[in-house]
Amino acid sequence: MASTALPTVPPPRVAPGEDAYAAWYGRVLGWTVTGGPPAQLVTGIGFDVLELPSDAGTALLRRPVATGPVAVMGRRMRFLVAPGSAEELDGLLDWLEWGGVALDLTALGAGGRITAPAPPGPPPGESPRGAAVWLRPPEQGCEALLPALPGPGRAAGPARGPDLVRLVAAAATECHRARLGRRTNGVRQPLAFS
Repeated sequence: MASTALPTVPPPRVAPGEDAYAAWYGRVLGWTVTGGPPAQLVTGIGFDVLELPSDAGTALLRRPVATGPVAVMGRRMRFLVAPGSAEELDGLLDWLEWGGVALDLTALGAGGRITAPAPPGPPPGESPRGAAVWLRPPEQGCEALLPALPGPGRAAGPARGPDLVRLVAAAATECHRARLGRRTNGVRQPLAFS
């Protein structure tokens, strides 16, 4: 008796650059890539992510605070920080006296994912509006210099890399300023008399 095999349906086609994106992240940076399209970078292994509104992130980039790689997607900016930093965010915000203030400042750590921006270099084609892009692209070995808390008995500094406490303090300030600016934008402020 002949078996009647059902025709095999090929998997959906991937955008031409999508496979190249995933291959670049795995081959050049050694980062874990999953899912797709679009490819997703797994957080909590080589890096965590500090995420904030893009208007606050833009102001943060103007400040003299050292950062690692920075990506933007839509209205959110993502600052790569050392693995384990996401677990420290709430405690740092409390310690910096920002605890309980609505800042729209979040962190992604173990088990999180972000959309993989196009690798640095000439774009393979036109990116869709709102696609993830690198503002400060990663380089091979950049994980060693991501913002982190200083270890016991070690101070932060150029040999250690950027200081997570300074980055979080500046990010919280800019998130608060951006939030206040959005609330008062277009609203006439009362005159203050002394």
